[in-house]
Amino acid sequence: MFPDANRIHRINADIKFGGEITEAAEVSAPMAAAIKNDFQQVELTIRFRNNGSMLVKKSESNLTIKELNTSFVDDTFFDMFGLKLLYGDETTALKEPNTLILTKTAAERHFGALEPLGKTLTLDNTDTYTVTGILEDPPKNSFMRDHTVFMAMSGLEDASNNQWGSHNYATFIKLIPNAKIADFQAPLQSMFETYMIPWVQEFMPGITLENFLASGNYLNYSTIGLPDIHLYSSRTAEFSPNSDIQNVYILSFIALFLIVLASVNFMNLSTAHSMKRAKEVGIRKTLGSNKTGLIRQFLTESGMIAFISLLLAILLAAIAMPLFNDLSGKELSIPFTNPFFWVLLVSATLFLGLLSGSYPAFFMSRFVPVKVLKGGGQGSVGGSKIRNSLVVFQFAISVFLVISTLVVFQQLQYIQSKELGYTKDRILIVEDVNAAGDKKLSLKNEVRRLSMVQDVTLSSFFPTPSARSDSSFFEEGITDQEKAIQMQQWGVDYDYMSTLDLEIIAGRNFDKNRSADSLGTIINESALAVMGIEPEEALGKRLAYDFTKEEITYYTVIGVVKNFHFESLRENISALSLIIGDFSSSMAIKLNKGNFANSIAQVEETWNKVAPGQPFSYYFMDEAFNNTYQAEQRLGRIFIIFTILSILIACLGLFGLAAFNAQKRTKEIGIRKVLGASVGQITYRLTTDFLKMVGIAILIAIPIGWFAMNEWLQDFTYRIEISWWVFILAAFMAIGIAILTVSYQSIKAAIVNPVKSLRSE
Repeated sequence: MFPDANRIHRINADIKFGGEITEAAEVSAPMAAAIKNDFQQVELTIRFRNNGSMLVKKSESNLTIKELNTSFVDDTFFDMFGLKLLYGDETTALKEPNTLILTKTAAERHFGALEPLGKTLTLDNTDTYTVTGILEDPPKNSFMRDHTVFMAMSGLEDASNNQWGSHNYATFIKLIPNAKIADFQAPLQSMFETYMIPWVQEFMPGITLENFLASGNYLNYSTIGLPDIHLYSSRTAEFSPNSDIQNVYILSFIALFLIVLASVNFMNLSTAHSMKRAKEVGIRKTLGSNKTGLIRQFLTESGMIAFISLLLAILLAAIAMPLFNDLSGKELSIPFTNPFFWVLLVSATLFLGLLSGSYPAFFMSRFVPVKVLKGGGQGSVGGSKIRNSLVVFQFAISVFLVISTLVVFQQLQYIQSKELGYTKDRILIVEDVNAAGDKKLSLKNEVRRLSMVQDVTLSSFFPTPSARSDSSFFEEGITDQEKAIQMQQWGVDYDYMSTLDLEIIAGRNFDKNRSADSLGTIINESALAVMGIEPEEALGKRLAYDFTKEEITYYTVIGVVKNFHFESLRENISALSLIIGDFSSSMAIKLNKGNFANSIAQVEETWNKVAPGQPFSYYFMDEAFNNTYQAEQRLGRIFIIFTILSILIACLGLFGLAAFNAQKRTKEIGIRKVLGASVGQITYRLTTDFLKMVGIAILIAIPIGWFAMNEWLQDFTYRIEISWWVFILAAFMAIGIAILTVSYQSIKAAIVNPVKSLRSE
């Protein structure tokens, strides 16, 4: 959608320092200017500073509206992406400090039908900005699809800093025409030595490039093309939520499997029922038809079936698309107006028709007229081995999908039931408490008095998705970069530990009666592992923080908290430092068991008294936790649907083959009954052959399923071990379904009167 997308690339940073590894989608503030200055092949640079949600209101109004995604952006915004404003001038819209542009929807939300240009908005009840442009809403498949407010970067003081060690800016470059990104990669890495090392040496004079690398640390810069970000990037601080190419591969392969299963059924049943058309082929050949003409006839028939299926498929897809969008969390649509779509669809249908009809066509065209007209010969021409192989293939896919579905849901169940180290149930998070201004503490105290409230804490940092703040610490008296401790630093209040039920394993909690605790810290077990000490040894140690300031701040370790999962279970628990600080943008409320709706109503009433006119926004912590694993939950639901479809298709094929098999062996069944065979014995004999094929399918599917799901589980640091019973259950399901499918036709054939069957045969 962007005219020069193939020339636009984002700068990434891979960092290892202080025992922590970070794959970041952001780099430091001064990097964009340095790149523009040092590289002739770079035409433009741009930075985004993601600012999260903000409270926005018209300056003359008391009505505040929350905008969920806002960001600061450089004034090269329009030249970089080829964007045009609906209203306003692109050349000046983002030049001046305290100016912003709104998307069309956001402008209508704040100003309705009024002319918005030149109007002012107050952000977070503090800063006033002038509206200088209105932008068309970004498409749903744009990387900036969720963002509604873009503020001029020139008004952000942090944007002009020289802090090469902070990585907060999503930075894009546009190469000049015909420049190759491969020629840019190697020189890009030299910026670490040119800029980062000299900056670090201002605070750690002893550090050099050689000893930095020798210690096992690194900082590697790389690029990724703008069109590749959505499916191939899952780094820290992505500008918008991305998907994963693996999901595309998984769904594509499953869809391909379903098509192949249907094709296998068509081929199987066509060849199996060749007896009914054998005399037709014999007569045609006797009357002069050649092999080529017969092949053309059968391929034309299969092609027509495929095209009729195409028409039905388009109708079904149009009906099912809203359901699929709801299932997958996407906003897909069928591109009826895209010529390439129709070319691809018709070509695929033609190929599918020819593929499905190829074996039956070549098989039946080989019939010898004399033999088939005499009533034999066709059965000897390549039927059973191919058909049996296709049945094995069908059930192998079905068993594989059953195994996959069971493993996905086992992992989800493990996530739901795992001990996280904190309480997530009954925790209500109220956002944007900064809207209360200097009444924030009053709000907390008023909420604490409510009858349904057990405890309350103020912070911006919570185990479920929220703010993060990564920092480097050193033990007092140590400046050796090899001894650096990279930790999350969270500002909390005195009630944080009790509200979330965090467990102290050494030392003590923060105490509001001890003034020294304002410079105290509680660290977690992962921090101890980085430091290489035991919990009791850590108590009393002083940790230096932020060497970039003239006066170094020291925090004294007063306690050690048991590790708790504050990131996804896909990742290890990293080092963490809790400090007392007024960094609170949210309020966590632990509720008593009871009527939650009534509790929320009481909290909202208190909010409206303390912060009138401010939007009341909240969520439950357990819901936020579950949302972290939405992709896995959706994948599980999709697997269930595809598994049911694959089993249904396989059963249809097996049902048809069983009917054909019973019909072909009518005389045999009649003779066996005359000689004394029971219905059960005949049913067993007819069913056994199919069960052998299902058994072979199970033996093929189990190792493939184990390998594929073991690879999928590698994305989780905390994961299940695949249980043996998963394979046993999948096997029994396949056998049970096969028996139910085949036994109906077998019993039906076995109970026929032998006199009737022998006479008709």
